[in-house]
Amino acid sequence: MSIHLRKRGNSDGTVSLILDIYHNGQRSYEFLKDLKLCKPTSPIERQENKERLELAERIKNKREQQLQSNEYDISPIFKNGIDFVKFFENYEKNYTKKDKRTMVASLNKFKKFMEEEAINSLTTKQVNENIVTRFKDYLEDTLKGESPANYFSKFKKILKYGVREKLFTSNPADGITIKKNTIIKKQILTFEEIQTMAKVSVTNDQVKRAFLFSCLTGLRFCDIIQLKWKNIQNGIMNLTQQKTGIPVSINLNQSALTILGNRGKGEELVFTLPSHNACIKDLAVWCKKAGIEKKITWHCARHSFATGIIYYGSDVKNASSLLGHNSLSYTDRYLRIVNSLKEKAVANLPEVHLI
Repeated sequence: MSIHLRKRGNSDGTVSLILDIYHNGQRSYEFLKDLKLCKPTSPIERQENKERLELAERIKNKREQQLQSNEYDISPIFKNGIDFVKFFENYEKNYTKKDKRTMVASLNKFKKFMEEEAINSLTTKQVNENIVTRFKDYLEDTLKGESPANYFSKFKKILKYGVREKLFTSNPADGITIKKNTIIKKQILTFEEIQTMAKVSVTNDQVKRAFLFSCLTGLRFCDIIQLKWKNIQNGIMNLTQQKTGIPVSINLNQSALTILGNRGKGEELVFTLPSHNACIKDLAVWCKKAGIEKKITWHCARHSFATGIIYYGSDVKNASSLLGHNSLSYTDRYLRIVNSLKEKAVANLPEVHLI
């Protein structure tokens, strides 16, 4: 293994600096494009050339450390001082998988954790089991449902990548897990409650119609706010979900078709909605007016649709297809909720007293 700093003259009078790398029987070259030497005509230019040569020499030394550390499976000293948040940000920036939103959320939550813990800076050397455990506890204390496990899973993915990049000699998250909560804690509206809400007048009729349509189709807010008339043809709604990229096809029942009203042009939005926060505020006022004391969010419409179709006879496989889930395990959660509702319904039957 060897690395040599080479110079190559260019036609314009400058000199390029190149690292000639020989490793494992193979030769490669790294051009230090930003460190060209000029033809000096003044003391200042000679000093600049000297500084560039010194920097090139330092880069050469670091490359040698990298290659040696890879051979012996150790982390080079110069990598111990890398800013962990910047490393996290760079990983997130180049992350292209469908769950990128969760990766972004995990990064933002880790930054919030650092603020709460008054951690001004954090190097990869300082990321240890203690930091990881404290972040895990922070996620469990500040989030509900599946979010803590989902965010922590993305955080562990960063650490695993860091091990491959020799930022850590071992994974500081080994053995630290958050058990995914498969119990749906969000409130669910029964058909009777949805009917009650439908009879209540509201200030923004668009919000009312859109929310009821979500209850009958399972659409997320990010999908319904972008729903166009071209997605609805001959009583069938076809669209690709924003969150998962999975296409869904749903036959609209008469109630859903009635909510849609008069058809618009293909590229026009079906519903004209304000911001998500404004919709949630309208929804809270609406629920209070309808006498529903549950804390209802827009996503509750999706949960209500899922439990409703299973409660009224759909099998899990069909429900999974309508919801656009990529695994039946996601839909199984609703089956457990429905079974619980049916048990409660049976338990609430009036008693029969024998004479």
